Amino acid sequence: MDIAKVFENNATWIESKLEKDPNYFKELAKGQNPDILYIGCSDSRVSAEDLMGVQPGEVFVHRNIANMVISIDLNSMSVLNYAVDNLGVDHVVVCGHYECGGVKAAMNASDLGILNPWLRNIRDVYRLHKKELNAIEDESARYNRLVELNVQEQCVNVLKTAVVQKAVRKRGLKVHGWVFDVAEGKLIDLKLDHEKILKEIREIYDLGV
Repeated sequence: MDIAKVFENNATWIESKLEKDPNYFKELAKGQNPDILYIGCSDSRVSAEDLMGVQPGEVFVHRNIANMVISIDLNSMSVLNYAVDNLGVDHVVVCGHYECGGVKAAMNASDLGILNPWLRNIRDVYRLHKKELNAIEDESARYNRLVELNVQEQCVNVLKTAVVQKAVRKRGLKVHGWVFDVAEGKLIDLKLDHEKILKEIREIYDLGV
């Protein structure tokens, strides 16, 4: 894409918004009140607002390689804490996608330099579910299942945090695991039972908040 075209697109976008609502940007500048924190992948094919059909200001978005929620990643932890404590979101969504390059890279035996410690977290997910994954003969199906299991484990990581545990108990915050099927354009709810997951991990990860 020609970078100059981006600014032309921006001017067209401004015009289209103002045609529908002359006060659109004045209202947008007053602040945000999102109900959802979306944690997704940085993949350029997966645009959070587009696939959910939402407008600016309606969803707080954090993206990284393979939609990871890692306790020592200050970026994702800061986003999670700000969204839950300051913005007061009622839903936290972890959304992966099929054909994820990060997941595929983690399944291959290769040295990827600085990416190694990041992808190691996906390999840990594989280790936890090795028996199920190794039983899947079709490589593409195995990749897709790891995408789903990675979303599940990142949701578990969300539930391990003090800020989320507190919000779940005090105001019923919900955590959701989704997958976007790039080939179909379809958003899939994995319908994870987070109440069950929370009970299973509570003995070890309950922070008493």
